[in-house]
Amino acid sequence: MSKEVSLLLSCIDIAQYFIWVANETGSFISNLKLQKLVYYAQAWHIAIHDSPLFEEDFEAWVHGPVIPSLYRQYKSFGWQPISEDVMPQLPQNIRQFLDEVVQEYFDCDGYELEQMTHLEDPWNRAREDLAPDEPSNQVIKKEWMKEFYGERVEENQKD
Repeated sequence: MSKEVSLLLSCIDIAQYFIWVANETGSFISNLKLQKLVYYAQAWHIAIHDSPLFEEDFEAWVHGPVIPSLYRQYKSFGWQPISEDVMPQLPQNIRQFLDEVVQEYFDCDGYELEQMTHLEDPWNRAREDLAPDEPSNQVIKKEWMKEFYGERVEENQKD
C-alpha cells in the first residue's frame, strides 16, 4: 500500500467504518470503544505496512489513547452508543485490513480495550510517571507504536 493512499484517509474515515460495522451487527460502540478500535487499526497498520492509516496523533489520556478531534466529534454521545448513519467509502484493501481489526477486537467492550492499552508500552511511555488519574495530552509517537506492535508481528511470524 502506498503512503499517498493512506494520507488521504482521516481518523474519521476509519471511525466511520467501525460505526458502520456496529450498525450492521447491532453492536454497542461508545466513544471509548471507538477510540481504541481506531488506535489498534493505526498501530497494526504501522506495524504491518510500515505506514500510518491517517496522520492524526493519539494522546495518552487517562482512559487510554485518544485523538482529541475524534473525541470531540462524538462527545455528545457520552457513554451511550454512537448512533450515526454512515456509509464509509474506503478502498477494498483498507476495508479488508479493518475487518481483521474487527475480528480481533470488536467483541471487547470499551473498558476491556482501555485496560489492554494500559498494559502496552506506547501509552505507558507517553504517560511516563503520571498518576493513573492525572490528565495528559502527551502524544503517543507513531515510532513507539511501530516498535511495540512490530515486535508482535515478528513474534507471530515465528509461530
